[in-house]
Amino acid sequence: MTSAPDFTPVHASDIQGAQAGISSVIAPTPLQFCPRLSQQHGVEVYLKREDLQDVRSYKIRGAYYNISNLSDEEKAAGVVAASAGNHAQGVAYACRAMGIDGKIFVPKRTPKQKRDRIMVHGGDSVELVLVGNNFDEAAEAARRDAEERGATLVEPFNARDTVIGQGTVAAEVLTQLTGFGKSLDSIFVPVGGGGLIGGIAAYLADMSPRTAIIGTEPAGAASLAAAMNAGGPVTLEAIDPFVDGAAVKRIGDVNYRIIEENQGRIHIVDVDEGAVCTNMLDLYQNEGIIAEPAGALSVTALDEVKLAPGSTVVCVISGGNNDVLRYAEIMERSLVHRGLKHYFLVNFAQEPGQLRRFLNDVLGPDDDISLFEYLKKNNRETGAALVGIELARATDLDPLLARMEDASFDCQRLMPGTPEYEFIVTG
Repeated sequence: MTSAPDFTPVHASDIQGAQAGISSVIAPTPLQFCPRLSQQHGVEVYLKREDLQDVRSYKIRGAYYNISNLSDEEKAAGVVAASAGNHAQGVAYACRAMGIDGKIFVPKRTPKQKRDRIMVHGGDSVELVLVGNNFDEAAEAARRDAEERGATLVEPFNARDTVIGQGTVAAEVLTQLTGFGKSLDSIFVPVGGGGLIGGIAAYLADMSPRTAIIGTEPAGAASLAAAMNAGGPVTLEAIDPFVDGAAVKRIGDVNYRIIEENQGRIHIVDVDEGAVCTNMLDLYQNEGIIAEPAGALSVTALDEVKLAPGSTVVCVISGGNNDVLRYAEIMERSLVHRGLKHYFLVNFAQEPGQLRRFLNDVLGPDDDISLFEYLKKNNRETGAALVGIELARATDLDPLLARMEDASFDCQRLMPGTPEYEFIVTG
């Protein structure tokens, strides 16, 4: 285990200095009013479009500011970084812009789209290494490499300069809202390692102390909630890697200190990965926003928090690096979350007409078979089939189960959370 970095408080003046330093390279992103979400929640919702950065993520802010502050000797020795994909793109961009050699470690499961974009931004300046099954394993490999070669490790969240760079998001938001004649009542911030929420909390503590900050974590990787419950950062035993941009086992020590100092104004919620998928699809269908899973965390949390009617709310769309190949799983998880997709093992009698009887006697008029696969014949009399059924409405499930029972079919419903179910949905 590495020791906690020295902690020097971060103030708005630090973040304002960073904003001036990176403004020639990183343009402000739009703050867009969202009519759909505003009407849905009875508040004025604005979306901070960090998915429109050159690297499609806010991570370029902290990475560029961090690297720009290195000494000439440190730059000459090269940099090393670990990332789930977005920080890596920021580091790659900075390395190419400043002529610095970089070596970047990412988990083996990092979407191909993110891997390709790292190399587009870094070109010949960076080397990409795939290692480990999650961010934490990639981070350990990066630390070892930096120590062995004497290179500088550019932390994705657990470093003061990274936090300061990410805090420029809040500085932009307040300036933009002032231009609209608005003040910031609440801001929803995705949480992985805690760099973004740390920077935003530090800035708002000085500049808008009455603003409520809602930190949003995926339910399968709630490292900040675990830290708050334990009174300090703890390492989760296992995480769900689906929300890859926020799937971190341990909140950063620097970030935790800032969050702890501001816990009176910070509220932490976790959201189901399936709900994240539904909001990703809604953003795409309605606003034309291609958000990655972590990028949709903030809007997903709107359903979990009671807000004062008419208040001004900002949701940070933190990234838009989503691989199109993931959309089949995204659709699947969304349907399951909404109660529209269910799986069964059906033991069919091996005699003519059984499938037709299943269709006629069990399926409702709006039900659809989305998967049908014979697994094996148990014996000469019966054969098991895996059947996926998609409903038009979640309330159609109970009538479906009743018809299965009345028709005397031998059916076993596969329940979410079981190994068999997870194999089908995510395998």
